[in-house]
Amino acid sequence: MISLKKNQTVYLRKHNPKLNHLMFGLGWDPIKKKRFLSGLFGRGSSIDLDASCILLDEKGNQIDVVFFGNLQSTCKSVTHSGDNLTGEGDGDDESILVQLNKLPLNIEYLAFTVNSFHGQTFNEVENAFCRVVEQTSKIELANYKLTEKGSHTGIIIASLRRNHGQWDFTAHGEPCTGQTIQDMKTDIINVVIRP
Repeated sequence: MISLKKNQTVYLRKHNPKLNHLMFGLGWDPIKKKRFLSGLFGRGSSIDLDASCILLDEKGNQIDVVFFGNLQSTCKSVTHSGDNLTGEGDGDDESILVQLNKLPLNIEYLAFTVNSFHGQTFNEVENAFCRVVEQTSKIELANYKLTEKGSHTGIIIASLRRNHGQWDFTAHGEPCTGQTIQDMKTDIINVVIRP
């Protein structure tokens, strides 16, 4: 397993050329607040972050998008686990499954994002991470911990790029604004395709 740093890339098929079934797990926790203050202001401790994946061609044109409102790509190769409204509990809060061998050939990039649908900022989030797991064996291939705090409402976490069949996974950790993945599309293209 490889712990990635920001802007670091790992070649997923380097040691396993037959690698096809991946799970991208995303997790986070709300910062624990004193109950008195959260009760006083009418806010609980839950944070509703949404994991999403946008499928792009080599020029950055959107081919498909997978998120809580569209749980499977048209080609059926990318599937979302469903919406987690709180971030409570251990492990992955939301996951996205990818079958590399079923992705249409015009898909060059898959960008993975997380955003706050209700506009809560990442100053209210801790322990955020992304991990790549080989789905069949359940072996974790790589992980990336997001440590940046700030007033941003979204993060372009990572991307997967078809590199002559190699599939490169790059940790980005780029903050941006936007409460949905569509709000973040221009930032995604600038980070993933035009670095």
